[in-house]
Amino acid sequence: MLFLLSCLLQNYYQNKLRLALIGQSLFGQEVYTNLRKQGHRVVGVFTVPDRDGKADPLAVVAEKDGTPVFKFPRWRVKGEPIPEVVEAYKAVGAELNVMPFCSQFIPMNVIDHPAHGSIIYHPSILPLHRGASAINWTLIQGDKKAGFSIFWADDGLDTGPILLQRECPVEPNDTVDSLYNRFLFPEGIKAMVESVQLIADGKAPRVPQTEEGASYEGIQKKSNSKVRLSRPDLICQSTPSGQPLEIEGASQPGVVTKNGLVLYGSDSKALMVKNLQFEDGKMISAAKYFSSGDTARVELTDDEKKIAEEIRDIWKGILSNVAAIEETTDFFKSGAASMDVVRLVEEIKQRCVGLQLQNEDVYMATTFQDFIQMFVRRLRGEDQEEEMVIDYATKDVNNMTVKMPWQCFINGKFEDAENGKTANTINPADGSVICKVAYASVGDVDRAVAAAKEAFEVGPWGRMNPRDRGTLLYKLADLMEEHQEELATIESIDSGAVYTLALKTHVGMSIQTFRYFAGWCDKIQGKTIPINQARPNRNLTFTKKEPLGVCAIVIPWNYPLMMLAWKSAACLAAGNTLVLKPAQVTPLSALKFAELTVKAGIPKGVINIVPGSGGMVGQRLSDHPDIRKLGFTGSTPIGKQIMKSCALSNLKKVSLELGGKSPLIIFSDCDMDKAVRMGMSSVFFNKGENCIAAGRLFVEESIHDEYIKRVLEEIKKMKVGDPLDRSTEHGPQNHKAHMDKLVEYCEVGVKEGATLVYGGKQVDRPGFFMEPTLFTDVEDHMFIAKEESFGPIMVVSKFKDGDIDGVLNRANDTEFGLASGVFTRDINKAMYVSERLDAGTVFVNTYNKTDVASPFGGFKQSGFGKDLGEDALNEYLRTKAVTVEY
Repeated sequence: MLFLLSCLLQNYYQNKLRLALIGQSLFGQEVYTNLRKQGHRVVGVFTVPDRDGKADPLAVVAEKDGTPVFKFPRWRVKGEPIPEVVEAYKAVGAELNVMPFCSQFIPMNVIDHPAHGSIIYHPSILPLHRGASAINWTLIQGDKKAGFSIFWADDGLDTGPILLQRECPVEPNDTVDSLYNRFLFPEGIKAMVESVQLIADGKAPRVPQTEEGASYEGIQKKSNSKVRLSRPDLICQSTPSGQPLEIEGASQPGVVTKNGLVLYGSDSKALMVKNLQFEDGKMISAAKYFSSGDTARVELTDDEKKIAEEIRDIWKGILSNVAAIEETTDFFKSGAASMDVVRLVEEIKQRCVGLQLQNEDVYMATTFQDFIQMFVRRLRGEDQEEEMVIDYATKDVNNMTVKMPWQCFINGKFEDAENGKTANTINPADGSVICKVAYASVGDVDRAVAAAKEAFEVGPWGRMNPRDRGTLLYKLADLMEEHQEELATIESIDSGAVYTLALKTHVGMSIQTFRYFAGWCDKIQGKTIPINQARPNRNLTFTKKEPLGVCAIVIPWNYPLMMLAWKSAACLAAGNTLVLKPAQVTPLSALKFAELTVKAGIPKGVINIVPGSGGMVGQRLSDHPDIRKLGFTGSTPIGKQIMKSCALSNLKKVSLELGGKSPLIIFSDCDMDKAVRMGMSSVFFNKGENCIAAGRLFVEESIHDEYIKRVLEEIKKMKVGDPLDRSTEHGPQNHKAHMDKLVEYCEVGVKEGATLVYGGKQVDRPGFFMEPTLFTDVEDHMFIAKEESFGPIMVVSKFKDGDIDGVLNRANDTEFGLASGVFTRDINKAMYVSERLDAGTVFVNTYNKTDVASPFGGFKQSGFGKDLGEDALNEYLRTKAVTVEY
C-alpha cells in the first residue's frame, strides 16, 4: 500500500514545472491558484505596484502563500531592458513564463530566457483582433464566434505560434461582461492550466499563425494598424458611382461616393473609407471630401465675377474703415454689427431679385471669399437641401394610416444599415410583425458620430443664436403635437402602451419636455466671481456654460418617446449634437421623431438615430472617442458596463438612470380610498413597466387586511385587452422574453412561500399579456422582496403598528434608490419619513407625479445624474472659468 502511494505521488510530481507568473488581476490570481493545486511550483510572481495602498489580487494571494512577489513599475526605459529588473527575474530560475493577463511590456530577453519560453493568454481567436480591446472588437465587428488563444510569445504583436484555442458562440445580447463571465474567464483559467501541463508533458503544439484574416489594433504605433481586406463589411463589392480622386501611389484613382471614399489596392481590391483626417487634425466624413474646406471652392464664371465685384463694393460701403476688401477680410472682425448684417443681406437681395438669402448666412460665411462661395452656390441653386426621401412602412390601424420610417437616420437622411441587415419589430398585442427595421452596424455608428461632430464643429447649430435654437425646438414640439395621434398609435402598437396613456403621457409629456427646454435655450448663463486682486492690477473672473459636443443617448423600451424627449431635449437645448440608440424592440417612435426634426428645420447631423443591438451599437457608442457624454436609462448591470467602457475609452461624462425597487409605505392614518387608488397606480401604471413603480408596499398591520381586500376588488375590475381599445386599462407586456421573465418571477415568489392572492400567469389569449398580480406575506429575505419585477406585480408586506423607524429600515434595505412614497394624514410623520427615505424622489400622498420642471434621478445603484428640470441641463454642459487682468 505504501509502495502504491509512493508511486502515485512520484507520478503526480514528475511532470511539473518551475513557473514565473507575470501579470495581474483576478484572472491571474485564479491561474496562479489552480497551477499550484496541480503541483506546479511558482518560483516568482511579477505584478504591478500597489495602487492607493491596495495590492493587486495576484500579489495578495501569492504573498499569503509565501511566494516571492516582485512589483516592478516597468521593465524597460526608453525601449531598453532595466538590468537590475532582468537580473531579479532571472534569479528565480523559472522554466516557463506564464502570462495570464499582463499590461506591461516585457523585454524579449525575459520572454526567451526560460527553457520553455513564455505563453500568453489572449481573449480572441487569433489571428483575429491582435492587440488591445480584443473582446470589444469581437462585439464591434459582429463576430459570430468569440474565444481565446494561448500562444507562444515572440517579438510580434500577438503573432506567436498557437498552443491552444477555445471558442464559443456570441449570443445576440452578449456584452463584454457576459462573454467574459460566461466563457473567457472560467474556461481561460482551465486552458492556462491545461497548457502548462501539456508543456510539462512535452505534448504542447506550436502551430504557426497565418496572416490570412489577421486584424490589428494600432496600440503602439500606426504601422501596427492593418486592415483585413476580406472583411465583407469593409469591401465595396460593386463598381461605385461618384467623383474620382487621384491618390498618390495608388494603382487607380479613388472614388468619393455618397457612402465614403473607395480606394483600390494593387490587387484591385476596393476598400471603403468612412472618415478622413487632415494633417491639421480636422476630421471629415469621406463622402464630404469635395464639399469640405478648400476642396469645396467653385470656379466663378465671368458674369459671377462681375457680381462678386459688385458685392465687394457693398462690403466696402459697409466696412468704410477698411482700406481694401481682401479675400480674407472678415466681416465681423472688421467691425460689422448686427445692423450691418441686415444691410448687407438687403442690399444683395435688392441687386439679385428672388435670391434666398438670410441673416444667418452671413454668420456662417464671415470672410469675403467664403461669402462669395456661399453666394455663388445659392445663386446656382447648388446648396439647396435635397428633398427628404423616406421609404415608409405603412399600416392601417386605429382609424388612420400610420407612416413609419424604418431606416437609420444619419446626417439628415434615412438610409439602410451599412450591411443591409434588418430586424423585425413585433406588436406585443398579438405577436405579429409590424415591419422590418434597420439593424445598424459599427460603421453606421461611426458615420452618425462623424455627422454629429461635423454639425457641432462647423455646422450652423454650433454657431446658432441660443434663442433661434429655442425657436426650432418650439417648432419641433408643435409638430409633435400636430402628429400626436400618429405618435401615440406607434407607441401603442410597438410598445404595448394603452393608447389613452400613450396619448397623455408617452406623447403628451414628450411635447411638454421639448417646450420646457426650448425656453431654457437663451437662459443658460454663468456667473461673475469676486476674487482677490493682485495689486496694482485688477481682475475680472467669470464662468461660462458651454455644450459638451457630441452626446450619445441610449434609451429603454418602456417609454420609447418620452425617454427620448427627457434626455435629448436637454441635450439639444444646451447646444450639443447627438446620436441616439432606441431600444431594439421599440425603435419606431424614435424614427418618426427623426422625420419631424427635419420638418422642424433642425440642421442635418444634429440628431442621428441608429437602431440596433446594445451589444454592438450601444457598445460602440460607449467606446467611441469622439463622444463626450453618454446618457443611459436601463438596467443596473448594463449601466455598470457602460460606465466602465466610457471610463476606459476617453473618460466621457456619464449619467445613468437605472433599476429600482421603490418602497411605498402606507400608514393606518392614510386616506384609504386614495391609498388604494394610488397604490394600484404605483404598481400597475403602464402595465408595471415603469422605472419608479412601487416594487414593494409596506402596509401597517391594523389596516393590512382591509387594504388587501380593497386592492383585490379593484384588480378584478381591471380590463385587460387591446391597447387601442379606449376602455382598456391594462395592455400587453412589451415583448415575449419579458413576459416569460415575469411568469418565472411569480413562480419564484410562490416557491419561497409568499401568498399569491391573484394572477401570476400569462393571460390565455394571443399576445404577451400578463395577469395583474398580487402577493402578500412577503418576507424581507425573499427574492421578490429584493428584486425588481418591472411588471404588473404588487408585492405587499405588513409592518407593526407605530413602528416608523422599523419600516424605514426595511424600506431602505436595498441597493436601489430611485423613488419612494408614503401615505399618511400626519404631516409631521410625512416629513419625518420623506427626510429618511434614501431615494431620489419621494411622493407624499400621491405617486407617479412627475413634471418636466422637477429633477428626476436616483441614488445608490439606481444611478446618478438628473433628467428634467434645470438640473438636467447641467448634465449636458461644462463650466469654463475665465480670469482677465486689466
